[in-house]
Amino acid sequence: MVLLKGFEIEMYTGTPQGEIVGLSDKIVADLDGFMREPDSRNVEYITEPSHNYENLLCALLRPRRVLRNYLNRLGDYTLIPGSTLSLGGSDRFLRSDPANPYHDYIENTYGTKVVTASVHINVGISDPEVLMRVCRVIRMEAPLFLALSASSPFLDGKATGYHSTRWGVFPQTPSHVPLFASHADHIQWVEDQLVAGTMQNVRHLWASVRPNGDRRPYDLNRLELRICDLVTDPIALLAITALLEARLLQIIENPSIDPLTQSTFSGEELVTLTADNEAAAAAGSLDAHLRHWQDGRSILARDWISEMYQDVWAIAKQQGFSCFLSPLHKILREGNEAQQWLQLHAVGFDSHRVITQAIVVTQEREIELEDKLCSSLLA
Repeated sequence: MVLLKGFEIEMYTGTPQGEIVGLSDKIVADLDGFMREPDSRNVEYITEPSHNYENLLCALLRPRRVLRNYLNRLGDYTLIPGSTLSLGGSDRFLRSDPANPYHDYIENTYGTKVVTASVHINVGISDPEVLMRVCRVIRMEAPLFLALSASSPFLDGKATGYHSTRWGVFPQTPSHVPLFASHADHIQWVEDQLVAGTMQNVRHLWASVRPNGDRRPYDLNRLELRICDLVTDPIALLAITALLEARLLQIIENPSIDPLTQSTFSGEELVTLTADNEAAAAAGSLDAHLRHWQDGRSILARDWISEMYQDVWAIAKQQGFSCFLSPLHKILREGNEAQQWLQLHAVGFDSHRVITQAIVVTQEREIELEDKLCSSLLA
């Protein structure tokens, strides 16, 4: 069994010098398949769900090539990696749709803390009770995926002390989200939040993981992992996704894997524990000291990821996608994007130079992958 997978990708647009420029109103008007965010400086595209990793690779690359060609026609514009306003601009909100009342609420309530770029990984799971259980487990393990993906060490031209400034400052909403014991429990909780006003609508659930579907909270068909920073290298993103899928297959096959029954902590204690782990991963990513949800033992994020990799490798191999999982070793060895940027920063590269170099590297990597792997599919 291989699961359906798809991505929501948010990216900044701007100049090769790293200045982030709001262009989403033009992009959305002129190009199919792109959606605006509340702030005009980033734009979103969504890949079609697929079982096949090769198809997903090209689905990640194809819209970017279309977008880059369009940006070239507009002027000297490009795509900018990272998950925060790395070089400046966090002092103001640039609305993409000034008439949208939900965007009014977002701007007035959260300001530019939400003007971030990220990747949301969606994986299909049709049974709502199984979905609730896997959401419970992945909520506990979401900090590991943040640790692999961190790419926002800068804000307004300065190193912030975070590896993921995005998740360090992001307003998780509502402020307290329990571990849902059942689908009915989730429905009741969402209905209560809507009545109380802590959620403005069913989309206004901004946690690390959430169940998703076409008619939330009633018709649910996928897990959405929302914690990851933007991963610009498609091979790295697919490796992170392969780890998630293999772990999900392991959880689905083994009903005993469940924090509500397998942990020494209560449900409320687990919510606190994973919030602490998320904060630690936002600050230190792969080098963060975390507490394991089963028994509270201290473990480095990179060591926990390595343990999980060993546990699920055979599942990925059996299902035919282990070659997409194996690049995880490179991330663990060389560091995530934030760590690589901070290494340059430590030897004298200022944030502007780090980001402008990353802009070039990102585009070169896309061209390399298109030429090697997607030229026939992208033709």
